[in-house]
Amino acid sequence: MAGPMEWLDPRVERYVLVEDGELMRDEVVRHWAAGIWPITRLCIGLWFLASSFVFTSWFFWVAMLLPLGVVAQALWRLADQYRDRFVVTNQKVYRVYGTISQVRASMPLTRILDITVDRPFIGRILGYGHFVFESAAQDQGLREIKWVPEIDERERLIQRVIHEAGLGTGPTTVNSTKDDGT
Repeated sequence: MAGPMEWLDPRVERYVLVEDGELMRDEVVRHWAAGIWPITRLCIGLWFLASSFVFTSWFFWVAMLLPLGVVAQALWRLADQYRDRFVVTNQKVYRVYGTISQVRASMPLTRILDITVDRPFIGRILGYGHFVFESAAQDQGLREIKWVPEIDERERLIQRVIHEAGLGTGPTTVNSTKDDGT
């Protein structure tokens, strides 16, 4: 029997094609900093919800329902962020996200032309960054991956997997330019 929190696990391993030799190399959960604003809204909403019990008139319902909506929205955002997973295998990268409806986007390693790493100032302090994948396709479902913890290590892993798959000329294939003197 599944536990009450079982629905939070997106079970990303079921999308790995083990029978075709695919191996999961990394599963990335969003950095804890992505939850700062939802947790702040949750705490403020709970405080206002608890404060609403001092009212005795019709205003009690307004004072209670508004913070209840804020609490519900904050819990929804936290669940949504927890279920957002980015996975690296030896054949592809993919993302699984969504709370009620689940969305999957994948890109074979052969389609990755460039990876841009964006590390905002606060991300450098807290240890997260964002990936931007460029591929031959104009529109793709896997372009930006935000709130990636330890992004430099994750970028090195992707470079190593691309190299091991024989798709690049070396570990500097991603985000490198070749100077041929012309």
